[in-house]
Amino acid sequence: MPTEPRSESVQVYEALYRIGQLFNSILEPGELLGRVMDEALSTMNAERGLLMLTTGPEGDMEVAAARNIEGAIDKELSQVSRTALKEVLESREPRVFLDAPGAFPAAQSIIVSGVRSIACAPLVCKERVIGAIYLDSRTDRNVFHEDALPFLRAFAGVAALAIENARMYEALASESRELRAAAKQWQQFPEIVGRSASMKPVYEMMNRVIPTDASVLISGETGTGKELVARAIHFNGPRARQPFVPVNCGAIPANLLEAELFGFRKGAFTGAVTDKRGLFEVANSGTIFLDEVADLPVSLQPKLLRVLQNGEIRWVGDTRTVHVDVRVVSATNRNLPGMVSRGEFREDLYYRLNVIPVELPPLRRRRDDLPLLVNHFLKQSAERLGKKVEGIAGAALDRLVKHSWPGNVRELENVVERAVVLCSGSKLEVSDIMLQDPASVGAEDALLDSNASVAEIEKKVVLERLRQFNGNRTRTAASLGISRRTLLNKLAEWKKEDVEAS
Repeated sequence: MPTEPRSESVQVYEALYRIGQLFNSILEPGELLGRVMDEALSTMNAERGLLMLTTGPEGDMEVAAARNIEGAIDKELSQVSRTALKEVLESREPRVFLDAPGAFPAAQSIIVSGVRSIACAPLVCKERVIGAIYLDSRTDRNVFHEDALPFLRAFAGVAALAIENARMYEALASESRELRAAAKQWQQFPEIVGRSASMKPVYEMMNRVIPTDASVLISGETGTGKELVARAIHFNGPRARQPFVPVNCGAIPANLLEAELFGFRKGAFTGAVTDKRGLFEVANSGTIFLDEVADLPVSLQPKLLRVLQNGEIRWVGDTRTVHVDVRVVSATNRNLPGMVSRGEFREDLYYRLNVIPVELPPLRRRRDDLPLLVNHFLKQSAERLGKKVEGIAGAALDRLVKHSWPGNVRELENVVERAVVLCSGSKLEVSDIMLQDPASVGAEDALLDSNASVAEIEKKVVLERLRQFNGNRTRTAASLGISRRTLLNKLAEWKKEDVEAS
C-alpha cells in the first residue's frame, strides 16, 4: 500500500521542529548566527542573505552574518535598510515582496543591485526587536510566496529565542569566568603568608565573605594575624576604596570608649571642648575593625547592637540620631560563647557579630608555613635595617620549626627581626636566634632580655661588639654586617637620646 504524501503543513511543522532542535543545541553565538542564516537561505530557497542584530541604546543595526554578498557588506546594508528592512522593522511583521522594483519604485539601490524578490522578518524576543533577517533573489521575482509568511514568522521567532538564549549563556559564562578569576585572585592574599592545609579553610571562608557586607568575627590566639585578615577582607571587597578604621577596644579606657566610637558634643563631659565625630562616622561607607571586642563594657554593648541592627548612632551628650553605613569586622582571642553563658557578653550582640566566623589556627598548627614566614620577615627586616642578610642556615631554621611559638606569628616576626640585628654574616645562624622558652636561653640570650624591644637589643649588641673590639668602629661595623657610616649614625643617635634623658 503506497504511503500517502505528507501535507505541506506537516512538512512545515517538521521543518520548524528540526530547526528549533538544531538552534537550541548551539550555545556559541557565532556558530548559531551562521546556522540561522544557512537554514533561512535553504528553507526559503533564497539567493543572498543578511542577519542583523541591534546594538547600543539607540537600537542601531549591525551585520552579524551574511551569505553570498559580493560587495562591501556596509554598502549592501545601507541599500537594504532604506527600503524593505525599514518597513518590516517598523511594522514588526514579516513581509514578502514578490516584485521588489514594483514595490519600491523609488529605491535606486534595489534597481541597481538587480534584486527581484525580497523576504524579510524582524527578530522579536519578549516584545523587543533584537534584529532582522533579510533574504533576496536576483534571478526570479516569484521565488517567495505570500503563503510562506506563517513559516517565516515562526522561523524568525524560533531564531530570535535561540539567539537571545545564546547571548545570555555567553554573558553568564563570561561572568562565571570573571568570578572564578576574582576568586583565584582573592585566594592569593599577598598580605597573608601561608599555604598550609590549616589555612585553606580560612581562605575559603574569606572568599565567601569578601563580596558581601556580612559582619565577620575573627577568632584566634594572640599574634595569629587577625587584623591582617580583617584588612584583606576589606581591601579585596566592594568597600576597598572607602575607609578602614581599626579600633583596639581593650586599649581605650571604658569611660572614653563610647565617645571614641560614637562621637560627642562640646561640654558632654570634662575635656570635651569641641564637637568630635566618632570612629563609626569616620568609617562611614567603609569598614570598622573592632579588635579585642570581648573587652567592650557591658553598658556599651546595647549601643553597638543598635548600630548593627539599624545603622544608628548617637553622640554622647546629644539626642540626635545619625545613620551610618559601616561594615563591622571584629576580633577576639577570648572564648566569647563562654562569656555569653556567664552573662559577661550579650548573647544577641554575639550573634550579630558572629554572622560569619573566621578562626585562625595558631602557628604551631601550621609549621609548613614557617619557611615562608621566616623568609618574608627576614626580607622585610633586612631592608628596614639596611643589612645584607639573604637567607637562613638549615640548623637555624630547624630550631625555629621546633619551637612551640606561644606568641604565634607576631612572636616569629620579632624573633626574626632580632636575629637580623644580631647577624654578622649573610645568613642567619643558630647563634642569632633568641627564643623565649627557658630550655633555649643561652649566655647571649641572658645578656639580651627577650622582652626588650628590637631597638634596645640592637643598642646592647652594638655597644657590646664595640667593647669587644676596644672601640674600633671599623671592625665593629664589619662584624655586624653594616657600614661604618651606619654605625656612626647609630652611635650619634644614641648619644643624643642619652643626653636628652639625663
